[in-house]
Amino acid sequence: QVQLVESGGGLVQAGDSLRLSCAASGRTLRRDTVAWFRQAPGKEREFVAALFRSGSNTYYADSVKGRFTISRNNAANTASLQMDSLEPADTAVYYCAASSTIILSSLRRAESYQYWGQGTSVTVAS
Repeated sequence: QVQLVESGGGLVQAGDSLRLSCAASGRTLRRDTVAWFRQAPGKEREFVAALFRSGSNTYYADSVKGRFTISRNNAANTASLQMDSLEPADTAVYYCAASSTIILSSLRRAESYQYWGQGTSVTVAS
């Protein structure tokens, strides 16, 4: 059974940093496209960042570009999202997602991903 478990969320002040982690079991993330999505209260789930397949190409939502960094640790079978210069608009539940079947044109669509974590909450106070 595949499980993705996120951790690292919390309550921070605007301008602070957080690092989210996604630990996988039952599946290796090495060759997957791994992504982070987020969902704020009353809003739809939105794309945040992705690492495409087994390479190092990264993709970001415009709203987080330059502030967030996605990475993968193949030895630990984890993915991370480093979030710097956090803003109140970043407040949301953050989800890790993975899939082996993503094509580049569908990378930003939540419905493209096979596996999801349960989410970790991030609250940024002003």
